[in-house]
Amino acid sequence: MPCRVRLFCIWSFALLAPVSLMGQRPAAVVPPSALQREYQAIADRIISAALADSAAWQKLAELTDRFGNRISGSESLERAIDWIIERMKSEGLANVRGEPVMVPKWVRGHEMADLVSPRYLRLPMLGLGGSVATPRGGISAEVLVVSSFDDLRANAAQAKGKIVLFDVPFTNYGETVQYRGAGAIEAAKVGAVASMIRSVGPFGLRTPHTGALRYDTTVAKIPHFAITMEDAAMLHRMQNRGEHVVVRVEMEAVTMPDALSRNVMGEIVGRDRPDEVVVMGGHIDSWDVGTGAMDDGGGVVIAWEALRLLKKLGLQPHRTIRAVGWTNEENGGRGGEAYRNAHQAEMGKHVLAIESDGGVFKPIGFGFTGSDSARTILRKIAGLLHRIEADSIAASGGGADIGPIMEAGVPGMGHLVDGTKYFWYHHTEADNIDKLNPREIAMNVAAMAVMAYVVAELPEPLPRLKK
Repeated sequence: MPCRVRLFCIWSFALLAPVSLMGQRPAAVVPPSALQREYQAIADRIISAALADSAAWQKLAELTDRFGNRISGSESLERAIDWIIERMKSEGLANVRGEPVMVPKWVRGHEMADLVSPRYLRLPMLGLGGSVATPRGGISAEVLVVSSFDDLRANAAQAKGKIVLFDVPFTNYGETVQYRGAGAIEAAKVGAVASMIRSVGPFGLRTPHTGALRYDTTVAKIPHFAITMEDAAMLHRMQNRGEHVVVRVEMEAVTMPDALSRNVMGEIVGRDRPDEVVVMGGHIDSWDVGTGAMDDGGGVVIAWEALRLLKKLGLQPHRTIRAVGWTNEENGGRGGEAYRNAHQAEMGKHVLAIESDGGVFKPIGFGFTGSDSARTILRKIAGLLHRIEADSIAASGGGADIGPIMEAGVPGMGHLVDGTKYFWYHHTEADNIDKLNPREIAMNVAAMAVMAYVVAELPEPLPRLKK
C-alpha cells in the first residue's frame, strides 16, 4: 500500500502482477556480495527449516477455522487476539501483549436484493462497510446503469429517485475501487435513493465483494451495496435493450459506538541493542465475510511464524524483532495510528517496518520506500532469497498499517507475492484457507524471517532518508 492509505487498502498493486513460472528466470549468475557470503548459510538454514513442514498453514487454518471472520468490534476478533496472546506466550516469545485501540463497530444485519423487473431474480449482494440502512421495508426503485462518474453526471437528469448502478469493469484496484469508496456520494448528489456497484475484482463466480465506503456531510447518506460482476453486466444489457429494470433492496446495517480492540504483538529481544526494532506483521481484523485467511490472517501468521522459527533455531540478532497483528485496518486504520502513538518515543529506533497485506501466495520479494543507500543493502539481503525466487526489491513499498510510522521517518517494506488470483477472493465469502498452498505460505515465512533477521543483525542500522 502506498505509505498512507485509510479505508480502501490501496496497495501499489502494480507490484502484485503475475510473476514468471519457476524455472524460467534468466540464467545470468551475479557474484555474491560480502554480505551474502556472510549470511547465506544462515539464510539457507532458515529457509530449510521453514520449508520442512506446514506449521504456518496449520496455524492459519486453526485461526480461521476456530474464529472465522474478524470484523472490528466483533467478539470473534477479540477471541482471536486472546488466542494469539496465549499461543505466543506458550511458544516462549517475549513481551507478548495486546495494546488497546478504540475501533469502529459496524454491524451488517439482514440484507437482500431482488431484481423485480423485467423478471424476478434474487441478486447475491453485500452491503459496503459503513453503509446506512434502507428505510424499514426496503427500497424499490428503477435502476439507472452508468459506466463511470462522468457517465453519471451526463445522465444526472435521469437519476433522481432511482438506484444508480456503477457497472465499471476492473482495471486495477486503485482505479476501480473509487466507485466503492465514493459511489454513494456521487449518486446522492444527483438525487439517487440508493447506489450499487459491480464488485471490485477481475473474476467471479457470482460472488459479491464488500469493502469500505465513505460519505460526505454535504449530501444525503444513501444505502450503498455491491452485486456480482455477472449481474451488473446483465442489468446493463437489459437497460441497453430498453427494458424497465427495477430492483428492491433491504439493508439493516447500523454503526454502533466505538469498541475496544487491541494490536497484538510478541518479540525476540535483541541481544545487545534491544531498543532498536525491526517490526513486521499484517492486520488481524478482516471483513465479516469469509474467514480472512488471505486478507490478512496470512500476513499476521507469516510474521508470527517467522519469529517463532528464529527462536526455535536459536537466532537472536543484535536488535529486537517484533511481530504485530494490527487491528482495524479494513475500516478505519486505527491500529496503525495507535501503534505510532504508543511507540512515538521509539520512532528513531525503528530500523525497518515490513507489512504483509497482499496475500500469502508465492513470494516474489519486497517493495521498499527509503534511502538509496538502504535500498542497496536490502537488495543484497534479498539475494539471500534467490533459492525461493523471492529476491526482488521493487521501487516502492509500505502498507496502510505501517503508513503512520513511515510518515514519522521509518523505512518501510511491503511484502510482495504473485497476485494473480488475489482479487478473485478479496473481501468475499471465498477468502478461506483452501485457497492457500502450505508450501507457498512456508516460503513467505522464510522470506520474512531472513529479511527481518539480517536487517536486525547488521552492524549498523539502515540509513534513513535525510530530512
